[in-house]
Amino acid sequence: MNVAIMGAGLSGLACAITLEKNGIYPTIFEKRSRVGDRFVNGEVLLSIFYRPVHDCIASLSDDFGIYLKPASPIHKLELFSKNEKAVIEGQLGFTNIRGREQDSFESQLEKQTKSTIHFNSEKTYEQLLSSYSHVILATGDGEYAKRTKNYREDLTVSIKGATVEGVFDRYSVTGWLNYDMAPFGCCYLIPYSEKEAHISLSIPDLPKNKDIQINNLWDKFYDKVRSQLNQELPITDQFQITNYSLGICQSARIGNTFYAGNCFGTLMPFLGFGQYASILSGIYAAYDLCGLGKYEELMKPIRQGYDNSLVLRRAMDQLSNNGLDRIVHALQGTIGEKLFQSNLINPLKVASYLLRPYIKMTK
Repeated sequence: MNVAIMGAGLSGLACAITLEKNGIYPTIFEKRSRVGDRFVNGEVLLSIFYRPVHDCIASLSDDFGIYLKPASPIHKLELFSKNEKAVIEGQLGFTNIRGREQDSFESQLEKQTKSTIHFNSEKTYEQLLSSYSHVILATGDGEYAKRTKNYREDLTVSIKGATVEGVFDRYSVTGWLNYDMAPFGCCYLIPYSEKEAHISLSIPDLPKNKDIQINNLWDKFYDKVRSQLNQELPITDQFQITNYSLGICQSARIGNTFYAGNCFGTLMPFLGFGQYASILSGIYAAYDLCGLGKYEELMKPIRQGYDNSLVLRRAMDQLSNNGLDRIVHALQGTIGEKLFQSNLINPLKVASYLLRPYIKMTK
């Protein structure tokens, strides 16, 4: 068995590490010049989205031998709608860094990988398939899945983000659900440290947003954050993505090709995070190759999580600021804390089943 992994991101590297633990050394092909050679941004691992797992970092370590150091644990989440505010406290999850940073998740995984990585690779999937017995498609987006007619695109999103300097509480994350700021989308502030943070704004590319200019929204959002924090927040790095596809593969495996990470569909349509599921997909692809499980079966919970998230995404498309106010108001106090802390229920699953009869699931 000789295995090629196309992409040295979260899923590709997690797959390689797991294969190596079982005596298989794949060859990794990465089109960029180094691991994590992309824009820098902050992300969150919120435990509420991964029930029954309560601590993703501990689970990756204890259950799979994947060792990651997050930027910080999250002990406070502040949510703002147009007229309401909710503050939720407790052990809520973790923040982490992505991209061209020495402490990014990609960089941490590379240090645990022994297999050869070919950077600046121009190898195509078809070339790898003709030379290797198995190919893991872990390219970070759904383009190859589309090309092989194995992809259902559910929506596209446009995102603008920046790294800012200031004074921050690294244990606190802030989110805005305000359609005056981001129509049918959301905004975040995620600290990297006490001195740097990531701010971002994302909106779905809906017909009702077709005349919206994200740069105009950004200016208003940036002013709002600076005013709310009473800081200048100079920008040191920024990026913009237009029409990024969110969708999922019909099949996780076709023949000896495995679709992993965002190439499969691990990015949640609801709020746009999915690094834990992406890492799991790489681990599960390796398990199949090592005879430790069937990839399609192992991926069923991740597929269900995506579908549940899509329901909530469609619900957001049909809400107004008044509806968001009611949700944020309800999250304030004991209700919000119980939802985020309880190990007995999966809020994402429960909410999606309750909402399904009332929303339209078409694009």
